[in-house]
Amino acid sequence: MTALINSVLTAALKRRAYLRTAYALENLPREVALDLDIYAGDAQKMARQAVYGG
Repeated sequence: MTALINSVLTAALKRRAYLRTAYALENLPREVALDLDIYAGDAQKMARQAVYGG
């Protein structure tokens, strides 16, 4: 039972990190995004890679 709770908790924390990262990337000022070579349309993909790997 403890393993199940830990698994659910870990998944929830990763989802939260993903959403926060995607939001931050999507809302970067245009100048900053251009300097970092980040396209706003790639924010979700980048957030997914940052949090879940791959």
